Amino acid sequence: MSTGVVWFRSDLRLADNPAWAAATAAHDRVLALFVLDPRPLSASGPLRTDLLLAHLASLDEALVRQGGRLLVRHGDPRTVVPEVVASSGAEAVHLNHDVTPYAIRRDTAVGAAVAVVVHHGRTIHPVGAITTAGGAPYRVFTPFHRAWEATSWEPWPQGGAATVAGEVGDGVPPAAPPVMAPGEAGAAHRLERLLEHVDRYDEERDRPDLDHTSRLSADLHFGAVSPRLVASVIGDRTPGRRAFIRQLAWREFYAQVLATHPETLVRALRSEYDAVAWRDDPGGLEAWQAGRTGYPFVDAGMRQLLATGWMHNRVRMVAASFLVKDLLIDWRHGERWFRRHLVDADVGQNVGNWQWVAGTGADAAPYFRVFNPVTQSRRFDPDGDYLRRWVPELRGLDGDAIHAPWEAAPLDLAAGGVVLDDTYPSPMVDHAMARERAIAAYRRGRTIRAR
Repeated sequence: MSTGVVWFRSDLRLADNPAWAAATAAHDRVLALFVLDPRPLSASGPLRTDLLLAHLASLDEALVRQGGRLLVRHGDPRTVVPEVVASSGAEAVHLNHDVTPYAIRRDTAVGAAVAVVVHHGRTIHPVGAITTAGGAPYRVFTPFHRAWEATSWEPWPQGGAATVAGEVGDGVPPAAPPVMAPGEAGAAHRLERLLEHVDRYDEERDRPDLDHTSRLSADLHFGAVSPRLVASVIGDRTPGRRAFIRQLAWREFYAQVLATHPETLVRALRSEYDAVAWRDDPGGLEAWQAGRTGYPFVDAGMRQLLATGWMHNRVRMVAASFLVKDLLIDWRHGERWFRRHLVDADVGQNVGNWQWVAGTGADAAPYFRVFNPVTQSRRFDPDGDYLRRWVPELRGLDGDAIHAPWEAAPLDLAAGGVVLDDTYPSPMVDHAMARERAIAAYRRGRTIRAR
């Protein structure tokens, strides 16, 4: 009897999973394995850890329905996976490709010890498949997107009728209820809900007060749903649907950038910005992390992140810009903070988006683009509903005052129960001054690098 192992990682589903489908077709008996690796777990905040454990419990329930169980082991996969292969007599380990530098080193080490079959189940197109006419990876999104759209794909095979092994490993109870319904069922519900408003996605996706984004980012990160299924269900028949599918292309663009430029995890892709003189400001970093900057739109986002493990994408850009441009704090501090606390913290996307805001990465915003947090707030949260939810000490302010309370008249502040520097802080920096300071620092850095 032939035995195969499916090593689950960021692909916690049975449906539309190439590694699972191939293993169940190629072997008589399949063992489902997940390794709780202490290295990535140590970098994960409690909300993401609890959601991971809830996803594992859901995957185990799906396997039980097929007569098996999920084998969970704690430890270094480079040791654990070969041990499981040896004890089970497996002929091969099936896995879906990952692109982070750590994952590549880990998988290479495992592949040197046991037979590994690599599949591509985390992206619509295999990472590295979309290249220029000369075979080079893209560094600009728009031509990548055109080539990505023009490349057809066939549905993945759906697997065979192998017996699913019933071995039971270490328990995985979450410490607290997850922030969202886990597993394939939870992802399917969110995908169904998206269909209710996806045709307006292009018009409403920048409005954090409307809650009309998909919330599928965490499902795609954990692999509770496949990107191909999402693309198939959404389609492209309206501008809203095309705008949503474009976000899937951005996800794959950043995966390719990280795969071809692993150094971007710690260094600027555009080396001319390596000489920018970042400020050493622990107090400013701490105020930003806690949502106490004095800018309500930034503070709302940072508080939403700590409470839910998620932040609206428009607010992510503004909060990131504030750290990098207004406070002139190294983008790597923000990238690490987001990566720890976001439940959808995909490494490639996180690094790519932070370098985009900082102006240091692939297809990045120009360094002189600096988001004005007040302008952004007034435009994308016009009635202040998002601010009132996450910065409740400002709820009593009427109309436009909530976006910039330091500009409000003293009587209006008193009527709203707001005392600056007591119930809510004054702005920690003047935005206009900070913008000029950041542009000057970038220019000096570019000049130094060019010498």
